[in-house]
Amino acid sequence: MRLVAADGEQLGIMSAREALEKAEEASLDLVKISPNAVPPVCKLMDYGKFKFEQTKREKEAKKNQHVVEIKEVRMSPSIDVNDFNVKLRNAQKFLGEGDRVKVTVRFRGREMAHTEIGRELLLKFAEECAEVAAMDKEPKLDGRHMSIFLSSKIAKEPKK
Repeated sequence: MRLVAADGEQLGIMSAREALEKAEEASLDLVKISPNAVPPVCKLMDYGKFKFEQTKREKEAKKNQHVVEIKEVRMSPSIDVNDFNVKLRNAQKFLGEGDRVKVTVRFRGREMAHTEIGRELLLKFAEECAEVAAMDKEPKLDGRHMSIFLSSKIAKEPKK
């Protein structure tokens, strides 16, 4: 097997027994790096320390990651202006935090005959959010609900 020292120096090709002796001399572990190579490559290292540093790097990467959530805002086609503005402010707050927003209009009873009102409402909502968000899909009717998705234009900084 080919042996590599802890500092990356090539120690050459030797038998497994010799490599184990060198590892014991240096009080390090003998770790197989690429077993499929010809000859197999092994490295002298402190395996416990290596695992600890690897876990530490993974935790750091996970901490700097932001999970995008989908928040939902529900309305009816007969929503009043002030209620619409409250829903709009909430959606803009969610978008400012870097989340996606699903805006849904629920039709009840005879409202199903006038789905164009809901479509106009959703397009108006998307237009009002245009400076902080982009509309992903056109309004889509799914059963008694019509919805759109808005994605934030602003990249959210990860929480520290």
